[in-house]
Formats: sequence, C-alpha cells, structure tokens
Amino acid sequence: MSISLVLLPLAVAAVAAAQGVSAGRDQQGRVVCQVQTRMRDETLLAAALHDTAAVVGIERDAITADWMGVRASFQRGADGIWSAHFTGEVDEQRAVEVIRAVDAAYGRQVQQAVLERLRQRAPAAGLRLESEQVTEDASVRLVFAVEGRS
Repeated sequence: MSISLVLLPLAVAAVAAAQGVSAGRDQQGRVVCQVQTRMRDETLLAAALHDTAAVVGIERDAITADWMGVRASFQRGADGIWSAHFTGEVDEQRAVEVIRAVDAAYGRQVQQAVLERLRQRAPAAGLRLESEQVTEDASVRLVFAVEGRS
C-alpha cells in the first residue's frame, strides 16, 4: 500500500480546515491526506523520528524513516511544507497515527532545544537558574534569580 500525507504547519492548517481541505487521491491513485504538524526543522525532525524507533536516513532533499514493514519518505516542497509518502504495511489510519507520534516527539525535541538555549543564555542575561520542575503533563517550570541584585 502507498499513502502520501501533506504535513501542514499549524497556522496553515487552520486556513486549510476553513477551506475544507480533506483526504483524496492523487493522479496516480494514491491516498493523499493532510495532517496538522509543527515540524519545520529537519534536524529536530530526524531526532523525533529516532525517538519513534525509526531507522533514519538523511539525504540532501529528503529524510527517510523505516519502521518494521513501513517506510516514510519526507520531502519539503518549495513552500516549506513537508510531505510524507508511506509505503509498506500501512493504511491511512496507521500513517496518520505515525505522523501524530512523530509530531509529539518533535514537540519534545523543540522543548528540549528551547530549554537548553535558556540554560545557556541565562548567565549572559544576568540570570541564575534556581530550580527546574517537570510537571505531570511534561511541561517544565524554570525559576531564575536575577544575579547581582539584592
């Protein structure tokens, strides 16, 4: 089976939803549907794919991910929107589930990148990290103290 997904950035997805964009078939008869995503950065996408236990291959203009019996080829169009073409033992529901799992892993990768930048830049901004707490919903609370002030 072969399925293609168009991975819409969240801002574009809201507009697309308002215009009634839905699943359909392309000129080759393959199932094509659109899925909301926040994926933009290819390095974070590759890391997110690794987090979902995929074997990842990175090429100049594409990223491939292989799971047991399923392959996804990710390509970014001229408009910056990623698309994923699935082959192997996959149907539309499974392809969408995989993309949602990758999107969740991508969100965790973004969170870690932002936290690392905050930790690195805090001293230059005159801040000292006093505490860090991870909540049940996996959000992170950082408490900084202003250095050099009493």
